[in-house]
Formats: sequence, structure tokens, C-alpha cells
Amino acid sequence: MSSLKPGTVEDLYVDHEVPYGFFLTNDIDRVLLHHSEITEEIHEGDTVKVFLYHDKDVRLTATMRIPKVQVGAYGWAEVVDKREDLGVFVNIGLPKDILVSSDDLPKFEELWPNPGDQLFLTLNRDKQDRLYGRLATENIIEQVSRRASAEMMNAKIQGRVYRLLRVGTFFLSEQGYRCFVHMNERKAEPRLGELVEGRVIDVKDDGNLNVSFLPLKQDKMQDDAEVILEYLAVRNGAIPFWDKSQPEEIKDRFNMSKAAFKRALGKLMKEDKVYQEEGWTYLKNK
Repeated sequence: MSSLKPGTVEDLYVDHEVPYGFFLTNDIDRVLLHHSEITEEIHEGDTVKVFLYHDKDVRLTATMRIPKVQVGAYGWAEVVDKREDLGVFVNIGLPKDILVSSDDLPKFEELWPNPGDQLFLTLNRDKQDRLYGRLATENIIEQVSRRASAEMMNAKIQGRVYRLLRVGTFFLSEQGYRCFVHMNERKAEPRLGELVEGRVIDVKDDGNLNVSFLPLKQDKMQDDAEVILEYLAVRNGAIPFWDKSQPEEIKDRFNMSKAAFKRALGKLMKEDKVYQEEGWTYLKNK
């Protein structure tokens, strides 16, 4: 069994040169450092710091391009591909992409990361010493996250989703804050690894943040009013809805609560843009 393992950083010395690179050794085993993976001039007898991994032919090989993500070291990696039968592949800076197994991903494929999304992960080795990506656990996130201060209240915040639960969404902000979005504070569930933006609605005693993806009430009222106006335009200025319509009908048609519908409708009437009559709402002609 080789004393050199993939996924680790090693200090090896240059044994000898061959036409396609250099062989490195620790006096027990040798590994090839290809010319394409050399970042500075080296000579026989030099000691070099390299990262070890398996190439596409499953041969242990070395690179002087040291990735942040290693066995025992966590970092962000961009998703570059996904396979329904396998999982997703991420780029950690190696010539070969790393698999994150479907077993480590959400049950529903529509919540899997898309290419361009990013995952916070480390490297593990299977029984054949092949490298694969493993998502950070909640314990790891707690170790790497920062405590937020009360000054973050109402601030806008961005970050990457790292955990999905039925009760809500967890993401790690760009500043390193651990954030939670309750299911009632979002319109739809984001993907794992998706970049999201929200508004801080609570700073917890432990320094974690509660965040909402929903707009402020006045902003939402404006959005809801625009939805109603758009539907009026499609229906030639008349719709069979008014402030006494049934909540279920409003929800099915506009995807908003009756209270939100009435607020938006009241706004439009106050602005003299619409009027109601016998169960219908009409667009005013100006």
C-alpha cells in the first residue's frame, strides 16, 4: 500500500526528470509531477510542496497548484456539471472535477445545485482511495461562521445555501454569518448552493441571523398592485374579482392572500386607477 494518499499536501523532493515531467519521492514511493502542473522552476534534489490526486486514468499524480479544498480542509467549490445517476461535479482547481454523490444531495433533483452554484465542502476518500466531495455539516458551519452584531438588523444580506430542511433554508452569508430563512419567509425553496439575498429580521443571542426573502409590506403591496394591473390589461380592463372575492379564488388566481389582495386593490383605488362594481374590478379609462 502506498504511503502517499490523494487529497493531501506533501513536501516531496525531486528524484529525476523525464520527458513529460519530474518524479517526486518521499524515499518510499514516487509520484509524477507533470510539466503542465509545475508553477515555478524546479531541479533534481529540490523539495517541492504538492497536492496529490488521481488523474483520469486513476494514477496518483501531483500538482503544485494547491487547492483550498483538501482532505480535512473546507472551502467553496463551483458546480460544473450534474448527472442524475451520480450527483454533481465541482471544480476545486484540479484538471479533474470532483464528484459530490447524489446521496449527499437533496431528495428532489430540482433542488440540486446548477452549474455556477457553489458548495461548501471537503474531500474524503472511499475504500479505493478515490476522492469525492462531502458537504460541510452543521457542526463545521458553526465552527467557521462569525457572530453577527445587532447592527445587522434590517440589513440586506447575500450568501450561499448550504442546507435545506422542510422548516426552512440555511445559508452562509458572504460575511460569514449563519442565516436561517423560515419557510413562511420565502415564496419558493432555493437550490442547494444557490446565491440568495434577503433582509435580516432578527439577530439571535448566539450571533446567528433570521432572514426573510419577502419584501417589506409596502414594497410587496406595490408588487401585488402591479400583478393586478397586468391581469386587468390581459382581460381588457375587467376582472371578475373584487374585495369580497373568496380567499381561495384569490390565492389560485393571484398567488396572494385576500388581505394582500385587498391592500393592493385599495392602493389602486386610492390612486384612482381602478373601481369596483357588482363583483368585478375595472380599469379606469383616462
